[in-house]
Amino acid sequence: MTNDNPRQNTTFASNGGTAHGYLAVPEAGSGPGVVVIQEWWGLTDHIVAIADRLAHEGFVALAPDLFGGKTTHDSDEAGRLMSELPVEQATKDLSGAVDFLLGHEAVTSSKIGAVGFCMGGGFVLQLAAQEGDKIGAAVAFYGVGAAVPDRYAGITAAIQGHYGINDDFYPVEQAKQQERQIAEESGAEVMFYYYPAGHAFHNDENLLGTYDEESAKLAWERTVAFLRAKLV
Repeated sequence: MTNDNPRQNTTFASNGGTAHGYLAVPEAGSGPGVVVIQEWWGLTDHIVAIADRLAHEGFVALAPDLFGGKTTHDSDEAGRLMSELPVEQATKDLSGAVDFLLGHEAVTSSKIGAVGFCMGGGFVLQLAAQEGDKIGAAVAFYGVGAAVPDRYAGITAAIQGHYGINDDFYPVEQAKQQERQIAEESGAEVMFYYYPAGHAFHNDENLLGTYDEESAKLAWERTVAFLRAKLV
């Protein structure tokens, strides 16, 4: 069942109009900027919690609402929402989020980070390829969907990936091939990590029953350290 109650507390210019999202600022009041890109469930409490966790670690985190306020806990509905989302439009919205953070008074970094999960992991790679030098670090968690690029030549950001060895949605051999392709076509720094887990292993609210606490903890530690090292 779809929930049309929007989760948003900020707006930003994007794609010739106005986009919405959730903005989390660290207690110190400033820090490097990071775009957080949702799963196919929408801008859920889990994604909001990810933004809050990044703020706790010292980042200014913006999670754009790509589904216009719609969220769902039904996998069929989530698949429909993802399939109906125009990749070009969503990437332009995400481009607006990057520009918003680059111009935000609380953001101290000259480049922006991006972290995405599932559908959002695909958009992270698309955004890195599209935005070039504006992105300093991109982290894809088990990225899938139509937004996964065919080519990666435009990427200049350092790339980190987190993928499950037992992922039925994106088999590990495909992930390893993608890692090689990004490195070969972009020349950028690329490091994928592989975990003894299934798809969406980082989401402690996922309905697939594949949450893996140990893998999630390690992947998060690696993500935070990577963002800190790459965003200055």
